[in-house]
Amino acid sequence: MNGFLDVYSLVFLLVAVAIFWKLRSVLGRRTGNERPPTDPFARREERPAAPAGDTNDNVVALPRSGRAPAAKAEPVQPGSVDQVAPAGSALNTALRTIVSADRSFDARHFVEGARSAYEIIVGAFASGDRDTLKALLGPDVYEGFNAAIAEREQRGETVETTFVGMDKADIVEAALKSGQAQITVRFVSQLISVTRNKAGAVVEGDPVKVGEVTDVWTFAREVKSRDPNWRLIATEADS
Repeated sequence: MNGFLDVYSLVFLLVAVAIFWKLRSVLGRRTGNERPPTDPFARREERPAAPAGDTNDNVVALPRSGRAPAAKAEPVQPGSVDQVAPAGSALNTALRTIVSADRSFDARHFVEGARSAYEIIVGAFASGDRDTLKALLGPDVYEGFNAAIAEREQRGETVETTFVGMDKADIVEAALKSGQAQITVRFVSQLISVTRNKAGAVVEGDPVKVGEVTDVWTFAREVKSRDPNWRLIATEADS
């Protein structure tokens, strides 16, 4: 009887081991080197693998993805630029100059990413999330945002921001300067924003009123850099 049970125990053990290895081969193992999610400016159709040795994790939870070497990047469709800037316009020409320097650049996907980045940056500023801001802002802009957050904290104030929606996100300027692509986007969004003091009283804004906000932001990245992320390098509010 014991021998009979031992045989069945051995069979079950072998089956369990086989199942374990099958699942392991399908699901894989976490090594600690997995890529984070995608960055907001990445193309949505595909996520190329990061180049070997690329360990730059300078990204937001607005994620980033690795970027394939330029030689393997798919040529951008000409219509991508024409869809965001009238053919023959100065803006169209400027965007095509960026495309010529970075064949992976897609104007339509850039606009989609800029919309996502705008919402994340506005929310991060309201909540005082410095880590997220530092990953998305250029040094000068980050310094200004950080100073504003510090002053707010010193006064004991908190900001509540609700992103209702975005009416427009249009590229208004573009340029390639010394190997750096710079693109300016005009955002028109609907927000509910209110600032409260230590006691919870409203000192600015309205907790229920939706306001229209227009911002003009400039993003930049080095076209030859292996870091795929664009960063906000200038802001301008348009009242």
